[in-house]
Amino acid sequence: MAHDPIGIIMNGVSGRMGYRQHLLRSILAIREDGGVLLADGTRVQVEPLLVGRSEDKLAQIAKKHDIADWTTDLDAALSDPRWSVYGDFQITSARVPALRKAIAAGRAIYTEKPTAGTLDEALELAGLARAAGVKNGVVHDKLYLPGLRKLARLVESGFFGRILSIRGEFGYWVFEGDWQSAQRPSWNYRSEDGGGIVADMFPHWNYLLENLFGPVEAVYARAVTHLPSRTDEQGRPYPATADDAAYAVFELAGGVVAQLNSSWAVRVNRQELVEFQVDGTHGSAVAGLFGCRAQHRTATPKPVWNPDLAETHDYAADWAPVPDNDVFGNGFREQWEQFLRHVADDSPYHFDLLAGARGVRLAEAGLESSRTGRRIELAPLQTSGPDVSPGTSTVGAL
Repeated sequence: MAHDPIGIIMNGVSGRMGYRQHLLRSILAIREDGGVLLADGTRVQVEPLLVGRSEDKLAQIAKKHDIADWTTDLDAALSDPRWSVYGDFQITSARVPALRKAIAAGRAIYTEKPTAGTLDEALELAGLARAAGVKNGVVHDKLYLPGLRKLARLVESGFFGRILSIRGEFGYWVFEGDWQSAQRPSWNYRSEDGGGIVADMFPHWNYLLENLFGPVEAVYARAVTHLPSRTDEQGRPYPATADDAAYAVFELAGGVVAQLNSSWAVRVNRQELVEFQVDGTHGSAVAGLFGCRAQHRTATPKPVWNPDLAETHDYAADWAPVPDNDVFGNGFREQWEQFLRHVADDSPYHFDLLAGARGVRLAEAGLESSRTGRRIELAPLQTSGPDVSPGTSTVGAL
């Protein structure tokens, strides 16, 4: 069966993530391979329409990658029936009004997170999409990475026994921008522009925790700004008004405790930029974006604390690598393909705008906890939900 191409409005492709992951490594890679493979064995091709604020940047990208269509007029793009999907990869502060327009135009929605700056706005978007009957999805990219998929395999196999705790370390040193240029955009460090590590990373932690281990039921967090001034892309000093580090304890359903540190002011002393250690009664594992190492209780050493003797045991040697046992492609592309199959032939898709709202809620609760010094409990959201409830494992469908 022949299918008409899926026209995709791609708003924000001049940014680093929008260009590299969503355009280059996802949509253009899908186009190059002949489209998305559907359940019936046929393929449907994709056609991107680039949208942004800079005509020069859009024209350069379009010429470089042989893309016929680009515009700075989002309203005109949304009024053209050729484009049935709207993808949003803008800065957070620009996202909500654009998503409102796309939903009102009846477009299927696929968006980066956080979906909004506040929980009220995130729930509004989820409600609007549901009322309009438009299909919608939110990027959950880290669930698709090799290390986390290996970790998911261990969880599903029962390897851990009863899971007790998760400890996570994320971050790296982001240069201040004066004597070395910063490797992240300056808006990330201005709260008035939607910046901050809590707003950025807590939505990630929410979907990882709820899909691998169970929903977050409470949070205690401390968000800080370690570096109060930075230098922007034009070499101008500016005050950093957003948090650049957060130290949090998350309580999950079933009594699991997760302790996650997030920082752009830490120097890396680990194998990957993010690592999670999961400890259970029967085994433990340490997973990053690509690697995963495990230790069963039968291979667990028996340390004895003695500060008078130098340690001679090689604890790292007690951990065994979890094999790939599969071919892992680009996670952004794989999730795009799942969403496009959802659009084309109604294949199941679980990560909708309400899932995105739960991520925004966790960030909002984390900031509230930091301001007040209180532990914040999270009740289930009252908005009508997605097909899969929080905490229901969806990793097997990846």
